[in-house]
Amino acid sequence: MEKYCVSSRSRMNPGYNIVEAELKEFEVIFKNALKSNTPMLNRMMQYIVKTKGKQLRPLFVLLSAKLAGNINVSTYRAAALVELLHTATLVHDDVVDEAHERRGFLSIPALWKTKASVLSGDYLLAKGLLLSLENKDFRVLELLSDAVRRMSEGELLQLQKSRLLNITEEDYFTIISNKTASLLASACAAGAYTANQHEEHVEMLRNFGEYTGIAFQIKDDLFDYGTDDVGKPTGNDIREKKLTLPLIFTLKNSSKETRRNIIYTIKNKNKDQNSIKAVIDEVSKAGGIQYATEKMEYYKQKALEALDNFSSSPEKNALADLVRFTTERKK
Repeated sequence: MEKYCVSSRSRMNPGYNIVEAELKEFEVIFKNALKSNTPMLNRMMQYIVKTKGKQLRPLFVLLSAKLAGNINVSTYRAAALVELLHTATLVHDDVVDEAHERRGFLSIPALWKTKASVLSGDYLLAKGLLLSLENKDFRVLELLSDAVRRMSEGELLQLQKSRLLNITEEDYFTIISNKTASLLASACAAGAYTANQHEEHVEMLRNFGEYTGIAFQIKDDLFDYGTDDVGKPTGNDIREKKLTLPLIFTLKNSSKETRRNIIYTIKNKNKDQNSIKAVIDEVSKAGGIQYATEKMEYYKQKALEALDNFSSSPEKNALADLVRFTTERKK
């Protein structure tokens, strides 16, 4: 398998310099966990490594551990488990969404088709479970298994609600808490547990990760209503009939006629660029973008407040910078 290294994008992440040596240790464990005796799987794993993203979740694991105590070999395994589970969910997401690209590269399903892609996602999940079980990291496995459960429930709730286009704001926060925030929350909690096994610290950092994940997802949803090049087409959520916070707010606070027109567009004209632009303009006019931005800032502040329980340190500052990074990023 080709040499695995942290991408230049990862080096730009806040906090990288604090755990640079530890991230290299994580890389070794992660690379070894991907190995298979099946040639096709090895090729797929090599491609996954080559097209990896920003490595934010392992960074959160390592910084959380360092904040709560000391990084050790179980911390590296926790970071590898998080990344294996995250990668498995991305592969399965691309299958479900019939996505042909991810981060500017062809997706796994686009190259290896559906059956092999599903099986490769299963393989990643199994390797993560075995990594923990073989080393008796039972509490870490419990934390991350709960995240997988929540992610599945969030996806299914979104699927159910999207069919009827009746997502409330409460539904939305349940969905993003489960789909996105749960894995980051469990990553931070797992990092804390490997450092000192103090459940109080585990819960503090779990809350920190949960709030950060919610803010992250709201930011991601706001990109759909912007004009910057963010790696996905503007209006893509509307094309996929996904009701996110800016649109939910707009539907709730608009006239019956406007609501009827928006719902009609989403159901029947969601491929027409002019119709999509009209919906985006309506969301902006109704204050949906401003409202979502305010909610994002609220959860960003909640995440920063969760760190107040810890003494000042470079790790604490790095985690705070990561919260700001996730909400101020351009893509």
